Amino acid sequence: MVFFMERVRIDQWLHAVRICKDRKAAREICEKCHVKINGISVKPSRKVSEGEEVVVKIEGIERVYKVEKAITKRVGAKIADTCKIDLTPKEELEKHEFIRKFAMPVRPKGSGRPSKKDRRQLEKFN
Repeated sequence: MVFFMERVRIDQWLHAVRICKDRKAAREICEKCHVKINGISVKPSRKVSEGEEVVVKIEGIERVYKVEKAITKRVGAKIADTCKIDLTPKEELEKHEFIRKFAMPVRPKGSGRPSKKDRRQLEKFN
């Protein structure tokens, strides 16, 4: 059962449309000023309505969404995709792909648990 409303708290909406894994994470990114509605940083209690533009900065990537439907309860991925439109610029998506590909070192599959020396090298790399 999906609950469509006229206006919803931004932290509820971020959780409901699967941008954040849980409501606590949504609240924390709002408190750290990583969420903007129509260009203004917002608190978690700020209400969002249909048609507004939401910019969310997660892991150094700024994602831009347009609110299609204001919902309060977490829904499946297919329904969540109908509640938002992803307007993220192509450059940001390429930046995300580059970070995902090259920033984290990859260990060969089946190589087992890293040794203390391996762990120290990973920490030094990061």
